Amino acid sequence: MEKNLRQQKTTIIKIALFGPESTGKTTLAKQLADYYETEWVPEFARDYLQKKWEENQHICTAEDMMPIAYGQTALENQKLAEAKKYLFCDTNLMVTKVFSEVYYGFCDPLLNEAALEHDYDLFFLTDIDVPWEKDDIRDTPEGRETVFSVFKQALIDTKKPFITLSGDKESRLGKAKAIIDALGALKEKGLSSEDFVEIYNHGIPFENILKQLEIFKYGIAKSSLISPATINNGILSLSETDFEEKAAFFDSQKEKLKIKKFVPASGAATRMFKFLTAFLNDFDITKETINAYMNRKNDKELAIFIVGMEKFPFFDILHQKLKEIYPDFETLERDYKNYYFIKLLLSQDYYNSANKPKAVLPFHLYNNTHIANPIEEHLNECVHYATSEGVSNLHFTVSEIHQDLFETAVNEVREKIEKPSGVKINIGYSYQNKSTDSINVDSKNKIIRSLNGNLVFRPGGHGALIENLNNLDSDIIFIKNIDNVIQNHIDKITLYKKALGGILIAVQQKVFGYLNAIEKGEINENDLTTIVDVLMQKLNIKMTKDFNKFTFENKLIKIRELLDRPIRVCGMVRNEGEPGGGPFWVMNEKGEVSLQIVETSQVDLTNKKQIEILEEATHFNPVDLVCGIKNYKGEKFDLKQFVDQKSGFIVEKSVEGKPVKSYELPGLWNGSMANWLTVFVAVPLITFNPVKTVNDLLKPAHQPQ
Repeated sequence: MEKNLRQQKTTIIKIALFGPESTGKTTLAKQLADYYETEWVPEFARDYLQKKWEENQHICTAEDMMPIAYGQTALENQKLAEAKKYLFCDTNLMVTKVFSEVYYGFCDPLLNEAALEHDYDLFFLTDIDVPWEKDDIRDTPEGRETVFSVFKQALIDTKKPFITLSGDKESRLGKAKAIIDALGALKEKGLSSEDFVEIYNHGIPFENILKQLEIFKYGIAKSSLISPATINNGILSLSETDFEEKAAFFDSQKEKLKIKKFVPASGAATRMFKFLTAFLNDFDITKETINAYMNRKNDKELAIFIVGMEKFPFFDILHQKLKEIYPDFETLERDYKNYYFIKLLLSQDYYNSANKPKAVLPFHLYNNTHIANPIEEHLNECVHYATSEGVSNLHFTVSEIHQDLFETAVNEVREKIEKPSGVKINIGYSYQNKSTDSINVDSKNKIIRSLNGNLVFRPGGHGALIENLNNLDSDIIFIKNIDNVIQNHIDKITLYKKALGGILIAVQQKVFGYLNAIEKGEINENDLTTIVDVLMQKLNIKMTKDFNKFTFENKLIKIRELLDRPIRVCGMVRNEGEPGGGPFWVMNEKGEVSLQIVETSQVDLTNKKQIEILEEATHFNPVDLVCGIKNYKGEKFDLKQFVDQKSGFIVEKSVEGKPVKSYELPGLWNGSMANWLTVFVAVPLITFNPVKTVNDLLKPAHQPQ
């Protein structure tokens, strides 16, 4: 036997089966080789040791390790020459190395060096969740957990790319095939085996990564705007009396329903304090005045902050703390007072405001004594309009690192809201699923890695929360952003929220009635005409030109398809100059026209006609949403089936100071709800008071009345 431990170089993708004895390596290697019509490398040691046993009943000894290593290398190199695209190795020198160390307490330096150098595109670590099978050359089944741990640690210590395979023979094969197909596809895109395993461990489906790479390369198709949605042309206008009637109808129906309020609240308030962070990073109080800085930077936001400083709900608390920290604070020059105030507000040693979620920040001051944060305001709102049978259900999407802050804030105020209202508040939490994250690329669409060589993942944006919404089990769900709360006017907020809920219930009842009648075969030609009229006039569905050519049966099939969808009612406010998108009539690639909420970034700003339509918009993004996520049989829809997968956003961010591109999923109420039944309702501006920057807290809606 040639004593050669050198592994031949190749472009063939090599998969190594790795694990303790009797864990299904040989079975899987054969199955994969058959499936991919290629070669597999048997375990040289098996024939070698079987022959040794049959000749003199001798078992394996330390002296057998090197002959086994030489034989295994030669066998692998031989099979490599015959393989097509893939080679599956039942074993490898890493296995021999581990056995040598486990059973004999040492490993020959030549074997150790070769085992570390031998290269495989991926290791499948075979789990011990399969029955142990006895044969002449196997050890005992005792201690399998310990041996498995040693094998796993060997891969970790040597930084080999590996994925653990568990389950029965059929499930392992299915899982392995899916992984191998994805590995081949991603390697063609320039990702390494280490990248591949990192993506796998992060939980992002491989097809998502391939889609993201395609999007980075070719971009995202822009929306085709037909016209803005306006009052009586896609947006329903109601009188105050109408709102009151709709709200009363909601109250008459709510006790029969499971109601929940859903509040997207993930992430820290970094953007809220962005201009203050920039000020602290760039300003040197020993070299210039704050006024000089504001002139140099044309920083109007900082000027507004300083002029209105005493009106912030947190002013008195910070001012008192500053006097404790600096005994001579009152004698300092105004610039120093303002500088220290901002520094204290953002300091990680004190208030650390930019790194906390908006939900726990001080938003409103009541009676000059009580400071309320958005969590308290949302709990208070919740008992007013999202209550059924004395129970109010509130669900926050949070960052995992912030959940303790949420729970503490909830515990501080829950009782004082529950007691006077007589309503029990149930709180739920969920995290944005990491599987919805995106990788990042540079301007040339090359994968970005951090300084330590790892891939950089970024959350998939607001649209990822469609999965969180999909996991809820409620008949009616109110959606409202964490920062869209105001001080006082709870009666007005309650009226409009209930009215939207009443509209949703009325629409649901009509739609469900039609679907039940269709299922029972109770629809005639006249009924069909009425349903089509409702679809067009009330639900804003534009029928395609060829609909009238359909047979009666095919018309019913089409109508059922159009009606059997989740429903959303969206409150829309007049656009008062805030940046962002709004409601439009949009045509898709099939020529179908529907009501959609479109962000400015989704519009082709090089197209003069599209710009004109954008500028004609009268209303802003939805302030509030009320959703029905169950069908006419009371079954939950799979909301992911109603997402426009071709929409989304390419956003520019930075990683370690370098510009990168990242992909964000279709927005929660943009593309993620693109194929829902939609009703837009004009609501007063009082319902829309988001806090995008800290200066928004100076607006009248957030100030004491």
